[in-house]
Amino acid sequence: MTPGGAATLTIDTWSDAAAWDRYVDRHPDASGYHLWDWRRVFAGVFGHETPYLAATRHDALVGVLPLVAFQSAIFGRFLVSLPFVNYGGVLADDQAIAVALVEHAGSLARRMRARHVELRHRERRFENLTPKQHKVAMVRALPPTADELWTTLDRKVRNQVRKAEKSGLTAVIGGAELLPEFYAVFARNMRDLGTPVYSPRLFATVCEVFPDRAATVVVRHEQRPVAAAVTWRWRQRVEVPWASSLREFNSLAPNNQLYWTILQRAIAVGAAELDFGRSTPNEGTYHFKKQWGAEPSALYWEYDVVAGRGLPDQSPKNPKFGLAIKLWQRLPVPIANVLGPPIVRCIP
Repeated sequence: MTPGGAATLTIDTWSDAAAWDRYVDRHPDASGYHLWDWRRVFAGVFGHETPYLAATRHDALVGVLPLVAFQSAIFGRFLVSLPFVNYGGVLADDQAIAVALVEHAGSLARRMRARHVELRHRERRFENLTPKQHKVAMVRALPPTADELWTTLDRKVRNQVRKAEKSGLTAVIGGAELLPEFYAVFARNMRDLGTPVYSPRLFATVCEVFPDRAATVVVRHEQRPVAAAVTWRWRQRVEVPWASSLREFNSLAPNNQLYWTILQRAIAVGAAELDFGRSTPNEGTYHFKKQWGAEPSALYWEYDVVAGRGLPDQSPKNPKFGLAIKLWQRLPVPIANVLGPPIVRCIP
C-alpha cells in the first residue's frame, strides 16, 4: 500500500484481451482503435512489436496505453499510440494514472533506445510533453434522415452529386468482397501522390477482424471502379480513414457520389456523426470536406522526446523526400504495389 492507504498502482504489459476490451468499451474517451483486435492488425500485418501497457489496482484495470514499436532505417526506433490510424493514446481513470502510464512508456522507450514516444490525442493532455498540432479531424454532425441532410448541403455540393448520378455513376456497399476494386483505386491514387501504398492485407485483415464495423464502398463508371473507401464504425460515429478516386474521372464527380453514399449509409446505421478523416488545414482535401459541412477539430500529437533529439518530421512535406516522391510517381503501379508495403510499414 502507498502512504495514506491508497492501493499500489502496477503498470506492466497486458495479455488479457477480454478485460482490455471491457475497459475500452466503458471508457468515454476511447476510440475504436483502442480495441485489442487492432493489435492483430499492427502485429500481424506490419510485423511490429506491440507492448500494450495496462495500469491495475487490486487486479482491476484502471488505465491502458497501447503502443506499437518501430525500427526504421531512416527514422530510427520509436513508439507510437497508435500508428496508421487517426486516434490512440492514453485511457485512464484519472490524470495521475495517465501520467504514470506515459512515464512508464518513456522509460520503456529509453530502455529500447527509442528516439521518442508519439501519442495521438484529440486534446492536449500533458503539459510536459512536446505537442505537434499540424492536423485536424473533419467531423460532420448528422440529422436523423438523409432527406434532412440533403436540404442542409451546399448548393454546389448537391449539384455535383446530381452531376455524378447523371454521369451514370453507381455506388455499392459491401465488405471484403469489394476490396479488390477498392485496392485498384487506392493503390493507383497512392502512386499518383508519390506515396508508398499499404499492403492489401491491411484492409483484408480489418474486414476480417471487424466484419460488423468495417465496410467497403465502391463507385463505378461502366463497371470500372473509379472511387472507393473503407469506412470504420465506432459507437455513434462513422469514420472514413481510407478513400481515393481516379483523377481522370474527376469531371464526373465520383468523390461526391462516394461521400454522399457514405453519408446516407452512416445515417441508415444510426450514426450521429461522420468523421471525414484528418486533413491539413486549408489544403484541398480540407476544403472538400468542409463543403460537406464538416467542422475542423484540433488533433494533438504529443511527444516524449529523448534528450538531445528534436521532433520527428515523417511528413511527405519534408524536403528530404521531394526527389523520392517524384521518382515514385513515375513507377508502374504493379511495381509500386510490390515496393510500397515494406517501406510504408515503417512510416506511421
